[in-house]
Amino acid sequence: MRLEFDRGTVVLRDPPVALDAATLPGVHWDERVSMFRAPALRHAEVREALHARGILFDDERPLVDAPLKNVAAFAPAAWRDITLRPYQEAALSGWEMANRRGLVALPTGSGKTRVALAAAARLRVPTLVLVPTRVLLEQWLSVIGGAYCGQVGCIGDGQRNISAVTVATFESAWRHMATLGGRFGLLIVDEAHHFGSGLRDEALEMSIAPARLGLSATPPRDSVAVARLTALIGPIVYELAIGDLSGGSFLASFDVVKINVDLNQAERALYEAEREIYGEAFKAYCRSHQSPTWKNFTIEAARCAAGRRAIAAFAKTRRLIGLTEQKQALVSRLLAEHRTSRVLVFTADNEAAYTIAARELIMPITCHIGRAERRDALARFGAGELRALVSAQVLNEGIDVPTADVAIVVGGARGEREHVQRVGRLLRPAVGKRACVYELVTRATCEVRQAHRRGRGLASRSTAQL
Repeated sequence: MRLEFDRGTVVLRDPPVALDAATLPGVHWDERVSMFRAPALRHAEVREALHARGILFDDERPLVDAPLKNVAAFAPAAWRDITLRPYQEAALSGWEMANRRGLVALPTGSGKTRVALAAAARLRVPTLVLVPTRVLLEQWLSVIGGAYCGQVGCIGDGQRNISAVTVATFESAWRHMATLGGRFGLLIVDEAHHFGSGLRDEALEMSIAPARLGLSATPPRDSVAVARLTALIGPIVYELAIGDLSGGSFLASFDVVKINVDLNQAERALYEAEREIYGEAFKAYCRSHQSPTWKNFTIEAARCAAGRRAIAAFAKTRRLIGLTEQKQALVSRLLAEHRTSRVLVFTADNEAAYTIAARELIMPITCHIGRAERRDALARFGAGELRALVSAQVLNEGIDVPTADVAIVVGGARGEREHVQRVGRLLRPAVGKRACVYELVTRATCEVRQAHRRGRGLASRSTAQL
């Protein structure tokens, strides 16, 4: 009998007649090829089950396939020594004691990447790192290059080179895991909270890697997403929040200053009129459904003109409170007060970011800004040539801006997770550094409730599975 990797799955070829293969973990009969098959994710479980039953088998993993060029030898090279802080060592120990499967949740700036490098260095098996963006692809290639003595493969941003240690974007991994999935023993998933909702989860299902390490500053709390992520990567094995590490040598101290603002008369009238439109539509939906949710409402509302008008009204209120007249004035005032600081301005959408950029003559960092221009802007910001940047989402996740010490949160769209990521941009430690976060909240609007919820993510939350 042989186990063979086949396009993101494992097939059982020539199983013994006495074996009831359908009772093995994740194994099902595939009528198309008249063979038993399981997701590659279940490879290790199938092996263990066969060993437990005393069944002999060969485990054949494919050689590197032709579509991916410039293939290097698949024996990992040496890693340089990687020193860890005490909490990083504890996080790694928690992961190792959880059978090398699980998610490490640490704040932005606390060194999650270093934990992953140490895991790869100690395990010394072919390693695939998955990242959500091209920006993070560049950063991981750079940081691995400083700790690993061999060639680092890259799949994404126009490159398709694989090696014993390779970095790939989520999208590229999803496209190529049918050929990649059989050749890595360790899967590192940066910003792992992007998985668990069904979108691109196949990329993790199609890998045989028995060792899996997820990294996130904001792990999911929804029970369905948590269960799915646990199946794909493993449970949370170690977690610290910003409040656990700030104020010491690991993360800078910070203050959150909440500034309440009011809508002017015209803004208030427009806000109330549009809110009434979508509010009445949602109430009518709730009266006619036993388990109403906003998500299902938007799906059903999109099917009729009145529903689409309600959704448009909701979007209009969000844009309105995202950048009010008072908020614009406050941004000008705060930029003037912190003219010697490095300031990050966060908005709810690109339209607001471009408005502030034009009014204050500061550099916008959005999805429309090219990679070279963005890299140049970040370098100039780090060197002090640019004193402020404004962004809706691009700066939320992954991009390193260690010199920033002031943030102005004008608006947000993604709640607690987004807020934690934004605050984390400021917390790289430096001698005498104390960061400041200004949060602009519009009175008597949905922003008040949102601001309360997102602030909970900054509280202490220490847990470990040891």
